[in-house]
Amino acid sequence: MAGIRNALQLRTAQTQTLSMTPQLQQAIKLLQLSSIELEQEIQQVLEENPFLEKVSQDSNDESLEAIEERENSDSDSFDPFDNDSSAKNISDSMIDNDNYGNENYDPFNESAGTHLEENHTTSDLDSSSNDVSESQNKEEDIIRNDDYINKSIKGLAIENNDIYEGETTETLHDHLMFQLEMSPLDGTDKLIAMNIIDAVNDSGYITESLEDILLSVQKDDPEATIEDVKAILKLVQHYDPLGVASRDAAECMLIQLNELDSSTPYRDLAIKVISEYSDLLSNRDFRSLCQKMSIKENVLKEIIEVLKKLNPRPGNFAPSKKTDFVIPDVIVVKKSDGSYTAELNNSANTLIRINEAYSQLSKQARTVQEKEFFKSHLQEANWFISSLEKRNETLLKVSRCIVEHQTEFMDKGPSAMKPMVLNDVATEIEMHESTISRITTEKYIYTPKGTFELKYFFSSSVGTDDGGAASATAVKSFIKDLIAGENPRKPLSDSKLSEMLLEKGMNVARRTVAKYREALGIESSSQRKKLI
Repeated sequence: MAGIRNALQLRTAQTQTLSMTPQLQQAIKLLQLSSIELEQEIQQVLEENPFLEKVSQDSNDESLEAIEERENSDSDSFDPFDNDSSAKNISDSMIDNDNYGNENYDPFNESAGTHLEENHTTSDLDSSSNDVSESQNKEEDIIRNDDYINKSIKGLAIENNDIYEGETTETLHDHLMFQLEMSPLDGTDKLIAMNIIDAVNDSGYITESLEDILLSVQKDDPEATIEDVKAILKLVQHYDPLGVASRDAAECMLIQLNELDSSTPYRDLAIKVISEYSDLLSNRDFRSLCQKMSIKENVLKEIIEVLKKLNPRPGNFAPSKKTDFVIPDVIVVKKSDGSYTAELNNSANTLIRINEAYSQLSKQARTVQEKEFFKSHLQEANWFISSLEKRNETLLKVSRCIVEHQTEFMDKGPSAMKPMVLNDVATEIEMHESTISRITTEKYIYTPKGTFELKYFFSSSVGTDDGGAASATAVKSFIKDLIAGENPRKPLSDSKLSEMLLEKGMNVARRTVAKYREALGIESSSQRKKLI
């Protein structure tokens, strides 16, 4: 048997493979960047490539009036959004998924930091917040939408359909530490208070046990005791806002109730409800609660009125972190013929161009190294500008396609949204679906009904009686409106909502209604039921 022999051989073969050029990789990267990320990318390229320079801001500013004039060059006058689309209507038409109805709260859930919703009078909190803001020389300059429509766009940020030129940065932690510094506490007592404040979460509740806080304190003062921690905790809980650093909603509300004047009507009964029967109130078992308390329903109503004036979420005193701002990449403009179109917000990003001085200097290169340097950097500069222009062209083309399909939304809001998927736009403008996905991610459009991410306009469809289709977004809007108008003592069940939607021609199963309701952050009918 012949032995196995190892040998080295050299062979050549032709194969075909797909690979992306650096230019293509750069173009794809720019497509998916948000306006903020794109700005950072542009600044980095400007620092690295001397052949690029920033276009003067004066030549970059373009007001809405200029956009309107460009779109309506044959018209003497123009209103970007007609009289039916006032700033108030714009604001009122926004869908707020996080704050449905200020009465649907459960102040007695043990996981108060997560599930409690505001349902209390906040005038005192607002006034104290304003006082602190003034003492700290913080200023928040808010410009309403109607001002935005009629002034030059300077790349201002939009948040909750308002435009902010500044932001409030004082947090709850800052507010508590300021009060601590103004207090006479020192030594171990101050150290304990600092550890307690550090343990307060965004909702205003402490997230660590008193034992863990004690262990942290004992690293610096081994003689500290749990009684010391409890005593300082009571002191911090009486800082502004009252009830902060509580361990749950019941403790927070009891602190506030005990601070009320003893002559306050129904105060003592409210304390008893929270102390002994918070579980019944949390579950809205009003009949059992009345029986246990030996009171009538009208008395319970008065007790609940007292509780509704409390603040179960002291963390809402101030923003827990810096507000995220949105700068619209695209602006919807209404033309003189009543139709809508989209225009880029050029002031959202820095405009760049080839530096003419360096371009001329490249012609004087003599050595090979100089020529190679100038050639490579000039080529990269041209590639970047080309990729940037391609991104903007794609963004504008996709935005105009969306606006054309969603014209009724611009007039009527979410209830008029038409079903549309990525493939619909990709087919119409002859681009790949992945390109549409990239260019609509984290890109925002300013419309008569508010500022939205472009992907907001893509939604699945629901069948209708006439064989057509309705947008899932429109169905959610109808569900929200129906629940908003329900009798709180007899809230609409998911089955009833399904029947009411069918009357409007939308065939939506009960399970689908439940899914959409949960997506809107709305509780079930049993949880929404109110005594008053």
